[in-house]
Amino acid sequence: MIDNEVMDSIVADIAQNYKAPEICFSCADHYFPSRGAIIDMIKELRRLMFPRYFSDDNPITTSRPEYFIGDSLGRIEDCLRKQVREALLFRNPIIDPFELEAQVDKIVSTFLSKLPGIQRTLLTDVQAAFDGDPAAQSKEEIIFSYPGFFAIFVYRMAHELYVQDVPLIPRIMSEYAHINSGVDINAGAEIDEYFFIDHATGVVIGETTKIGKHVKIYQGVTLGALSTRAGQGLRGIKRHPTIEDNVTIYSNASVLGGETVIGEGSVIAGSIFVTESVPPHSRVTAEAQKLNIRPTKKLANPEEFETVD
Repeated sequence: MIDNEVMDSIVADIAQNYKAPEICFSCADHYFPSRGAIIDMIKELRRLMFPRYFSDDNPITTSRPEYFIGDSLGRIEDCLRKQVREALLFRNPIIDPFELEAQVDKIVSTFLSKLPGIQRTLLTDVQAAFDGDPAAQSKEEIIFSYPGFFAIFVYRMAHELYVQDVPLIPRIMSEYAHINSGVDINAGAEIDEYFFIDHATGVVIGETTKIGKHVKIYQGVTLGALSTRAGQGLRGIKRHPTIEDNVTIYSNASVLGGETVIGEGSVIAGSIFVTESVPPHSRVTAEAQKLNIRPTKKLANPEEFETVD
C-alpha cells in the first residue's frame, strides 16, 4: 500500500490543482449540462425518428403513432429544457430568471418544430447511402448499422441547437457521434440533403464548411482550415471549404481553406491536397508518382532496384 504520508501529499497536490478556474469542485456559480442526459436524449431522438429500429429497451405498444410521438416528444422536451437551462447558466450564471426561461422556451420550441423537417432530410441521406453503396442490401441496414449515417443523424440534431447559439450541448453531441462513428462533424457546418459518408472512419468536417446536395465523401476525408495558428482570432471567419452539389471526394483527400470552392459535379481523387478552388465538372488528380520497390533480401548487386511508374 502507499504510505499515508505519500497519499496525503498526493491529495494535497491535487487539492491545490483544484484552485484552477477550469476545475470546479464546489463552485456555486458554475453550471454544466449532463453528458449522460444528452446522450439519452440522442437515443430518444433516434427512436422518435426511426421507431421500431431502436426500441429494444422500450418497445412500442400502441398502434397509434400519435400517442407514441407525443410521449416521445414529452420526454425529449423535458430533458432538453433542463439541459438548455444548465447550458445558458454556464454561459451567464447571473442571467435574469425570467429572461432565462424565455430563452429556454424559445430554444426548445424552435428545436422541436424543426424535427419533422430533419426527419425528411434524414430520409434523403438514407436514400443517398443506398444509391451510393452497392454493398447496402437495404435502406433498413443503413439506418440500423451505418456509422456514417449515425454521424449525420447526430449532426443534424446538433446543428439546430448550434444555430440557436446554445453553449456546450452541440459539442457534446458531436463528440458522442465522433467517439461512436469515427466521424468528426462540427455542428456549425452547413450540410444540405442527400449527403453520404461511405465507410466513415477518419472523416473531419470543420465548423464553417458548406456542403451542397448529393455530395459523397469517403473515409479519411478532411474538409479543414489552412492554418489555425491565429487561434481564437479566427472565430467567426469562414476558414473551411465550400463543396457544391454532386461532388465526390475520395478517401484521404484533404480540401482546405475558407476561400476554396469545389465546383458542382467535380470529382476529387484520393490522397491529394487541395487548397485552391476547382471549376465545376472537374476531375482533380495528382500527377503520377514514381514508386521505388526495393527487395528485402540482399542482391548480388545492391545498387539494383525495380522502378515502377
